[in-house]
Amino acid sequence: MDSIAGMIEREVLSWAGASAEPHRFGGVEFRVNHHEIGHLHGNRQADLPFPLRVRRELVASGRASLHHILPDTGWVTYYIKGYEDVPAVVELFRLNYDRLTASRPAGAAETGAGRPSHGSNI
Repeated sequence: MDSIAGMIEREVLSWAGASAEPHRFGGVEFRVNHHEIGHLHGNRQADLPFPLRVRRELVASGRASLHHILPDTGWVTYYIKGYEDVPAVVELFRLNYDRLTASRPAGAAETGAGRPSHGSNI
C-alpha cells in the first residue's frame, strides 16, 4: 500500500495544471496557476491557505484546525491520523484547487491581475 502522502500526492497531481515541488520547510507543496494549493508534512499533517471566511467555516465545522503556527490567518492545518483521513484531506485540497481555478483554466498564463499569491508563509 502507498504511503498516505503518496496517495494524496497521486490524487492532487491528477488534476489539470496541478504540480508538486519541495516545500521550504520540508514535505511537498502543491500548486496551480502559480498559487499554492497547500502542502504536506509527510504522512501526518496538511497545511492549506484559504480566505479567512472559508477558514472560519472549515474550523467551525470541524473539517480542519487553526494553523499550528499562524492561527490568526486563513491557513488551516489538518492532522492526519491514518489512511481513513485521506478522503477528507483530498477534499480540502480539492476545495482550494477549485477556488483557485474557478475564474480561469488550470495552467492558464498569469496576466498580472490575478489573485495575490498566498506563498509559503509558514
